[in-house]
Amino acid sequence: VSPTSEKAGDIEVRIAGLHVHPIKSCGGIAVPEALVIETGFEFDRAWMVVDEAGRLVTQRELPRMALIQPTLKHHDMVLRAPGMLALHIALDTVELPVQVTVWNDTVKAYDMGDLAAQWFSDFLGPWRGGKLRLARFDPEQRRLSDPRWTGPIEAENAFADAFPLLVASTAGLGEFNRRMVAAGHAPVTMQRFRPNIVLDGLDAHGEDHLDEIVFAVPEGPVRIKMVKPCSRCSIPDVDPATAETGHAVGDALASYRADARLDGALTFGMNAVILEGIESTLRLGLTGSASYRFD
Repeated sequence: VSPTSEKAGDIEVRIAGLHVHPIKSCGGIAVPEALVIETGFEFDRAWMVVDEAGRLVTQRELPRMALIQPTLKHHDMVLRAPGMLALHIALDTVELPVQVTVWNDTVKAYDMGDLAAQWFSDFLGPWRGGKLRLARFDPEQRRLSDPRWTGPIEAENAFADAFPLLVASTAGLGEFNRRMVAAGHAPVTMQRFRPNIVLDGLDAHGEDHLDEIVFAVPEGPVRIKMVKPCSRCSIPDVDPATAETGHAVGDALASYRADARLDGALTFGMNAVILEGIESTLRLGLTGSASYRFD
C-alpha cells in the first residue's frame, strides 16, 4: 500500500523476518525474537573485523567474509567457516581496550585476542600487510547517526554503517526478484540485503513511504521511525552461499531503484531509528500499526 494525495489511514504490518548480523559484513542469523537496545538489536554489528591499524574491513574488499557464519549460544558466539575449526567467542569477555575506525568514526572498542585474530587471518588471508583482528564495540561509546536525517533524535549505533535498524519488505524482495528473473537471473534471498526487520503487509517497497511503526509488546510500545532510504554498495552482489561476486543485483536495482532523494543512489529498504521500546523484545509474527510519511 502506498500513500495517496489524501491522508491514508494506518496500515497493519506483520514481522515476517528478524535478522541479527553479529560481526559486521559476516553472515547473518535469522532469529525468532530480538531484544531492542539503544544501538538496534542486541548483538547486531557488535563485532567488526579490522586491520592492524584498527580500520574496518568488509565484504567490499574480502568477499569471503560472507562465508563466516556465526551462531549465538547462551554464553558464546560460535563462528564457522569452510575448512576451519569452530571458533568460540565468549559473549561476556573482552580483552585489551583499543580504538578502531568505522568509516569516518574513530571509536572505543575491545580487541578480542590473538586466537580470534589468527582464525580470521587464516581464513581470510593477510590484509594490508598484516593480520586481521576482531574488535567488539565498547557499549560506553556513543556513536550517533547523522542528524541531517534523524533531526533531534539521538540514534546510537554500534558498528552498523550509519543507523541502528534496517527495514525491508517481502513484497519489495518479490518485485526485485521478478525483475531478476525477467533479466535471466536466478532470484536471490533477503540475505543479500541484510535487513534487521522484514515486513509483510506492504506493496512492493512500501517501506519507502512509512513514517513510524508501532508494535505493542508486553513491555510497552516499540516505536520505530523510518529516516533514510538505504543506499546500496556492492555487497548485495556477493553471493552469501559461495562468496562469488557479480553485478546482476546492482544492474537490477539500477533499472528501477535510483532514488532522487539521494542524488540517484540505488536504494533498497529503509534505515530506521528507535523512538521508544528499549529493552523490549520483538518476535516473529508480531503485528504492528504503520503510519505514512507525507513530504
